[in-house]
Amino acid sequence: MGYGFKGKKNPADVAVPRESVIRQLKRRAAVESVNRRLIRPSLNELKEKMATRKTTTQIKKAIPPDQTNAENYYYVKQMQSKTPMVIVLKDGETLTGIIEWYDKGCLKVNRDGAPNLLLFKSNIKYMYKA
Repeated sequence: MGYGFKGKKNPADVAVPRESVIRQLKRRAAVESVNRRLIRPSLNELKEKMATRKTTTQIKKAIPPDQTNAENYYYVKQMQSKTPMVIVLKDGETLTGIIEWYDKGCLKVNRDGAPNLLLFKSNIKYMYKA
């Protein structure tokens, strides 16, 4: 029983010719060596795969725009139609006039019977059509 067969019968106990047993063992060894062969990818291949995964996830997730341009559209519309606007400042004061032009941080308001004003947007609480 000491032939190195784990959990198998002794080849001499089995009624199979010895040569056929040896051929079967060689076939098994050849098949098992092929199936059990460990193939490790190199670290460079792994890094490339990880890099491609990162780029594909970044492409899929689009960053939302910083500005919707809704404010600019509103100002242009009011300037073209010369709509009288009521502007309420943070301190509660109200101003009435027509928006002449706007900037990133300012509005220029033309008023009837009063001087024109340059208002900082940060001082405006809200505005509406008069």
